[in-house]
Amino acid sequence: MVRKMKQIDSLPRTYEEAYEELQQILTALQQEGIRIDDLAVYVERAKQLIQFCRARLRQVEERLQQQEGENINP
Repeated sequence: MVRKMKQIDSLPRTYEEAYEELQQILTALQQEGIRIDDLAVYVERAKQLIQFCRARLRQVEERLQQQEGENINP
């Protein structure tokens, strides 16, 4: 199985860490023999990580739009 699951309450520090953990969860889910109890934990963690990634992407998009606006109106 994939390396030990991180605490459900803890969030990664970076987008890259979240993405890497999502990849690990995907690998675990694709393997046969995953227990139903583990499945629920993996799905919940993946949901948290996806929300984290979306928020980070939104932050970057907002910063880029703000910088773009500053460049247009110096």
